[in-house]
Amino acid sequence: MPRSLKKGPFVHPSILKHLSRTKVGSATPIKTWSRASTITPEMVGVRFAVHNGRAFIEILATEDMVGHHLGEFAPTRKFLRHGGKMQKEIEAKAAETAKPAAPVK
Repeated sequence: MPRSLKKGPFVHPSILKHLSRTKVGSATPIKTWSRASTITPEMVGVRFAVHNGRAFIEILATEDMVGHHLGEFAPTRKFLRHGGKMQKEIEAKAAETAKPAAPVK
């Protein structure tokens, strides 16, 4: 359920403080641990470095992201691959097709 309209979107106060100091399109990101902060229209064009629990993921806020949370764009889990017999067959076919494409010296 979304946050009450009378309260407005949650944005961490430190992010608001940094937003007032930085210019749109600046190369230096605003470093934050606040994954629950909502992206507002004032944030469009600003770079954020959002912590995912291990590292900071750089995000450039665009118009499509307005209304979403910063944490949605910094995944916390690393997907390796699906396993099983079918996956091994797919990888074997990919390896076969890659061999002839390699240049022979």
